[in-house]
Amino acid sequence: MKKAVRITPAQINTTAVVVDRIPGTEDLGLPQYRSAGAAGMDVSAAVEQPVVIEPGDRALIPTGLRLAIPDGYEAQVRPRSGLAFEYGVTVLNSPGTIDSDYRGEVQVLLANLGPVPFTVRRGMRIAQMVVAKIEQVVLREGTLNETARGTGGFGSTGHGIEEPVARALEDVQK
Repeated sequence: MKKAVRITPAQINTTAVVVDRIPGTEDLGLPQYRSAGAAGMDVSAAVEQPVVIEPGDRALIPTGLRLAIPDGYEAQVRPRSGLAFEYGVTVLNSPGTIDSDYRGEVQVLLANLGPVPFTVRRGMRIAQMVVAKIEQVVLREGTLNETARGTGGFGSTGHGIEEPVARALEDVQK
């Protein structure tokens, strides 16, 4: 049996991101990783008053943060799985991208896909933020090479369900 290898935080490469708080949000914590293996940092709402998002509606929620993302990186704003599962609340433009040259306030576009109103309160953890390396590419016009998949789009590679199970599901759905 192989021995598990544990990587300590000191062994992980880090990249600095400068954070500038919007005045009046000093009471809110900075985004932070909630576990040693977390890819995303939880981001909190900087609303002055509670914001109610009705079912089927959306709201732009401030975070009180401005970021200086280094060149060659982006920050992605993603839904929190707990809010999505428990309440049907998600980040509408997921993932939202914060570019390295953007210096405005980070805001989160929340959508309520659930059946009841959802209230966002100050300090509530509303999204995750993942900082990732990116690479810009150079586009050049040309002729595409052929592949086995070709132009097959949505669902063209199958659904991952074995044939007997798929047939049984079709029978139930009739």
